[in-house]
Amino acid sequence: MDITIRRIEPGEHGALGELTAQAYLRGGMLDFGEEDPYLEVLRDVAGRAAHTEVYVAVDGRGTVLGGVAFVPAGGPYADLAGPGEAEFRTLAVAEEARGRGVGEALVRTCVDRARAVPGCVRVVLSTQPMMHAAHRIYARLGFVRTPERDWAPVENVPLLTYALEL
Repeated sequence: MDITIRRIEPGEHGALGELTAQAYLRGGMLDFGEEDPYLEVLRDVAGRAAHTEVYVAVDGRGTVLGGVAFVPAGGPYADLAGPGEAEFRTLAVAEEARGRGVGEALVRTCVDRARAVPGCVRVVLSTQPMMHAAHRIYARLGFVRTPERDWAPVENVPLLTYALEL
């Protein structure tokens, strides 16, 4: 498959926002479906891009296939990362692009980016328990579960954590 991973362009914010929202909705990851308040956060790619590095996967025609937000430690979007750590959030792949290496390519981009951050020794992430395909990517790339860091942003939304030592 011909895919390119690069920084998002402003004209792609809407496409990635809707792709991300639909990935979470169709994956059953939102408790309140179309009424879930987190949908606004998922669709707000412009907000993420103002404070993080948002990367997209595009095909040869420029179609957005997926995206992710890379968050160096200390950024306003860092939920988990502490000193010497980076994290990534809102990893999403279009349904029609799944199983083609898009998610793994986006995660590898975040790992490579973390290696370029001076003093960064670890990449961390939070994930929902039912995100099994993502968990397989993380394991394949050497991430390990860190249950001592598991947390819940709101009641009844447990998040599992993983880390990769660089």
